[in-house]
Amino acid sequence: MTKTGGSTWNDLQWRRRIETFADDDRPVLASGPKGMVDTVCQLGELTDKGRETTLALGERLRRLYVDQLGFMPKIISDADMIYLRATPMPRALDSVQQSFVGMYPLSARTASFPPPTIITRAPADETLFPNESNCRRFSQLSRAFAQRTADRCKCDIRFLVVPCEFLLTSRKGNETKEMDYLNSLISKWMPADSPRVAVDSHPRISGIMDTVNSTLAHGPKTRLPSVFYDPKGREIIDRIGTEEWFSGYKESEEYRKLGIGALVGDVVGRMVGSAEGSGSDGLLEVAGVDGDLGKGRGGESGVKFAMSGCHDTTLAATLSSLGAFDKGKWPPYTSHLAVELFRDENARTGPSGAAERAPKQSFLGTSRKNTKPSSLIMRKPSQDLTTDEQAKLQGYYVRLRYNDESVIVPGCRQPGKHMDGDESFCTLEAFKAIADKFTPRIWTEACAENMGEPTFPESPEPAGY
Repeated sequence: MTKTGGSTWNDLQWRRRIETFADDDRPVLASGPKGMVDTVCQLGELTDKGRETTLALGERLRRLYVDQLGFMPKIISDADMIYLRATPMPRALDSVQQSFVGMYPLSARTASFPPPTIITRAPADETLFPNESNCRRFSQLSRAFAQRTADRCKCDIRFLVVPCEFLLTSRKGNETKEMDYLNSLISKWMPADSPRVAVDSHPRISGIMDTVNSTLAHGPKTRLPSVFYDPKGREIIDRIGTEEWFSGYKESEEYRKLGIGALVGDVVGRMVGSAEGSGSDGLLEVAGVDGDLGKGRGGESGVKFAMSGCHDTTLAATLSSLGAFDKGKWPPYTSHLAVELFRDENARTGPSGAAERAPKQSFLGTSRKNTKPSSLIMRKPSQDLTTDEQAKLQGYYVRLRYNDESVIVPGCRQPGKHMDGDESFCTLEAFKAIADKFTPRIWTEACAENMGEPTFPESPEPAGY
């Protein structure tokens, strides 16, 4: 980059090529199927197909929230009403950029449109995915639940036949026969030091699933031998992989709290900030002229829309923790979860400060007023809210849509906890109370607690209540 005028920098465009080892250990350029060397991805990067599908997701969001509902403006002069965030993984940042461009292409941005703000975190602080690497207790829990899945699927070991019978009965399926079926299909391609397919083999069964799904998404030139796509085999791999990675969220409050609770707490806190008109909805993070914080560069006083580039584990962990991962299938590529906040048009301010009458299509935005930090609700536990604070949440509803289909949080089915006639619209008060149960007070401290305690709860702790 070149410094100009002592205060600004110009970007240098550059071309990347990836180097690797040749058979004789000399350096050689990595190349694609047709010998291309300038368009090769590193493992885990977003491919051209991924860019296409995330761009298409943004276009669908535009059709819904801009064209059909009129909730978001057709043309924007800045993005300070939109909270953008991504994990440190390059593919997540690429995904949120593509989705943003799909929702607001160049033709929908003014000529003076400034660079949008995208929030990122250091890996040690990241909560936009289950962070095993930087949360010691969660790493301990996730290994224990993964090992339980592995043990359930290793029932062919002769001296464990009797104990495994109990596990097989509890899972309502003969895992030995299923694992034998998988091995009859693909064990011939396993490495010599790990010849049998297993949950904890090398590669792990979840790694095999990733490879199968990736090659299915990218056409015949990337395909594995046909047996890898056997429908029954894929169903077995998907079910076992889903149990290994996500069963803990359904069964353990501590697992939910450490794995995804901090993120859910942030989302709920911003919705509450929107409802109480406090400005604590993400505006301070994304708005302001360069170097400063404050109102939006176009005068925006609040965030109306948030978009985060995350991962399949983020989506499934969130849904599982809310008891709404009913189908139990591993999230397909470019899956998305919409958390929508509605305000009842008929709700009026009462003596205690309940919601005012809202404009049409009030999905996430509300009118704002200055509120002293001491009066913010945000992450304050539901049981500690005053009567006036509870009233600020009334008249608001939360709906979850996973891949464009509404899903229902079980605790919201109870009378008085959802909109009359539609259980998918959970009251904000009820939704917050459910989320509060697994929102950590201080995530970094919780990650260092209970290290010597049992990893499984003494009794079931069902999610979504």
